[in-house]
Amino acid sequence: MESRPFIRVAVCGLGVRIPISAKASRGGVHAAASPCECEISLPHFPTETVPISLVSPNSSATPDFNDTAASFYLDESALEKLLLPSCMPRRTIPCLEVAVFLRKQKLGTFRLAVTLDWAEGNPAVLHSGWTSIGSAKVDGGKPGAGAELHVAVKVEADPRYMFQFDKVTALSPQIIQVSSKNQQSIFSCKFSRDKLSRCRVGASDISSSTAWHTSLESREKRKERKGWLVMIHDLSGSPVAAASMVTPFVPSAGSDYVARSNPGAWLILRPESPGADNWRPWGRLEAWRDRGGKDMGCRFQLMAEGGGVTGVSSGVLTSEITLSAKKGGEFTMDARKFTQESSSGISPVESPRRTTLSPRSSGEIPFGLGLHAVGEFVMICGVRGDRDSSKPLVQVAMRHVSCVEDVAVFIALAAAVDLSVDACQPFKRRLRKELAEVMSST
Repeated sequence: MESRPFIRVAVCGLGVRIPISAKASRGGVHAAASPCECEISLPHFPTETVPISLVSPNSSATPDFNDTAASFYLDESALEKLLLPSCMPRRTIPCLEVAVFLRKQKLGTFRLAVTLDWAEGNPAVLHSGWTSIGSAKVDGGKPGAGAELHVAVKVEADPRYMFQFDKVTALSPQIIQVSSKNQQSIFSCKFSRDKLSRCRVGASDISSSTAWHTSLESREKRKERKGWLVMIHDLSGSPVAAASMVTPFVPSAGSDYVARSNPGAWLILRPESPGADNWRPWGRLEAWRDRGGKDMGCRFQLMAEGGGVTGVSSGVLTSEITLSAKKGGEFTMDARKFTQESSSGISPVESPRRTTLSPRSSGEIPFGLGLHAVGEFVMICGVRGDRDSSKPLVQVAMRHVSCVEDVAVFIALAAAVDLSVDACQPFKRRLRKELAEVMSST
C-alpha cells in the first residue's frame, strides 16, 4: 500500500521560570502559587490551551524533553497553504506561537517561523532550550525581569494511509485506498441485520412499494434499534473485521434520544485466524446524544487483558468526543489523550491470549487486545451530520499497520461510528431510505 506524506510538529518540554520580585519575597507569595497556562497556535489550526509547569528561578532542572504538550499534523497542501503570502496578513511570516499566561496576564510569546525545511520530513529539533519571552512585570517586579520559557519543537515524518467508502455505509460500499498515484479497491463492506435479532418480514410485506415504511413504523414503535452488523471482507472474500451492535440503541425514559447514561454499543472484532468463524474483540464503541439531542457523543475503548464487556471500564480509553449532531465533525484516536496506557505494548491487531467470539454473540467473555501509545496520532475519520449522506474518509497512521489486514479493524470502527449517527437520531424521525430498505429487506 502507498502511504500519503504527513509531518508532525510537536511542542514539548514546556516550563516557565518567573523571577521572584522583592515585593513578593516580603509578602511570602510568589507567582508560582498561581496556575500558569499557555496557548499553542499555528495558522489554520485550532489553538490548544494547556497547563505549563513552573520551574524555580534558582533551579538548574529542565522539563522533560519528551513530554508533548501539543502536536500539529500537516500534509503537503496544508504546508503550502501556510507558506502562501496571500494567507498571511501584511505579508507577515507564519509562525508557531506559544503564548504564556499567569492569572490571565500575558507574560510573553515564543515564536518560531514556518519554513520550507519542514516539508522535508526529516527528524529534526527546530528549537530546544530556555528563551526570554518578554519583560512584563510580575508580582511588582521591575521592568526587564521577564519570564523565561523552556520549549522544544520537533518535526518528523508521520505518513498515513487514506481510505474512502465509495458509497454510504448502509449500501455495503467498496473501500478504496486513496493515494497520490491511483485509487484501488482494498476491502468490501457488507451491512446487514443480525439473524439472531432481526424481525421476520413476510414476502407479501416486502413486495409492496410501501412495505419498508410499514415495517419501519412498527419497529420504531418498539423504540429500539438493534442487531446491526458490518462485515469487512478482503479482495478474496474472506472476513477480516466486523462491527457488531451488542447493546441496543434505546431512548431514555421520558425522552426521544439515546442518553449518555444508557448508550448503545458496538464491538469491533477481528477473526481468530484468516477465514475463521471465531472472532476476538478489539474494542468497544459507545454512542449517545447530549444536550437535548443537539450533540452526539462517542467513546471508544480498547479491551484490556482480563476485561470483558461487563467490566469494560478496565479497558484503555482511546477516544471520547462530542460533536454537533447536525453538522458532524471528526472522530479521532490520539495516544496523547489515552487515559490509561496499554502495558502490553502490542500492535492494534495482536493479542496476547487467544479468545473466541462470534460477531453475532453478546460479547460477554474475557478478552485482551491493546494499542501501543507511540507516535500519538492513530486514526481519524469524518463523521457526517444526521441529515447528511456523506461517504466516510478514514486516515490511519502507517506505524500501526504492518499488513493490509491490520487496516480492517479501523475500517470497521469507522463504519460503526458512521452508523451510530443513524442509530442515535430521534426515534420519531424515520431512518434514511437506504438504511430503512436494508432493514425491511432483511
